[in-house]
Amino acid sequence: MSAAAKKLKIVHNDDEPAAPVETIEVTETIVTETVEIVVTDDDSAEPAPRGDELRLLEALLFAAGEPLDEAALMRSLPEGVDVKDALARLKAEYATRGVNLVKIGRKWTFRTADDLSWLLTKNVTETRKLSRAAIETLAIVAYHQPVTRAEIEEIRGVATAAGTLDVLLKTGWIRPRGRRKAPGRPITYGTNEAFLSHFGLEEVADLPGLDELKGAGLLEGNMPSGFGVPMPSDDATLRDDEDPLEPGDLDLGLAPAPELELEPPQASAEAAPDDGEGEK
Repeated sequence: MSAAAKKLKIVHNDDEPAAPVETIEVTETIVTETVEIVVTDDDSAEPAPRGDELRLLEALLFAAGEPLDEAALMRSLPEGVDVKDALARLKAEYATRGVNLVKIGRKWTFRTADDLSWLLTKNVTETRKLSRAAIETLAIVAYHQPVTRAEIEEIRGVATAAGTLDVLLKTGWIRPRGRRKAPGRPITYGTNEAFLSHFGLEEVADLPGLDELKGAGLLEGNMPSGFGVPMPSDDATLRDDEDPLEPGDLDLGLAPAPELELEPPQASAEAAPDDGEGEK
């Protein structure tokens, strides 16, 4: 430690009577500290040891095609490992990564982090081709609406499969209008706004007529006498031969049929009367 001494002199004004000079001695002490800096090479530092149970859990969950429950994970871990504690540590380890360990019900799986999911979202438009029967049915509904299934079959000349109308209903291109005032009260069908939007029509009356269809090569040259293309109309007002739909009509039978409880064969055999005659 070193010390330095300084002297401070106080001098009075010359106009005032001379006075003895006073000398004040000030001593300042300077302390020098030594700081030791230790530099550690990070490249040579070894990572903290990671338990084998975490590596095993990680591999199991990444390889699984579906979430796994704790019981299934426990069967693959060494004996004595606390699977809940290991999952909690693995979840904390992946909390800040691009994928997170999440619990769904009673099962565990890796999922993309919530804040990154929008980057991986991809909208795909799936194009499906309509069958020939569906295209013919759609054309008949568009030009002849309101029309029933029986009338569609009469125009096409063949029976219409149940799935054909279902496909068109699911696309939203046709809709049930009402019920025909006829025996059985069949449902009548017509086009919907989605039909106009898909085919770029302002109204259904813009559909091509007979001359336009012939010019486009969609109709054969030798047409039967009296053949014509009706003027289509999608007026939502029910016609005189239509009744409005009832609440139960909108189901259209698309819901799965309820399962029937069949009597066991053994019980049926026991219930049948025994006439003592064998099967002939």
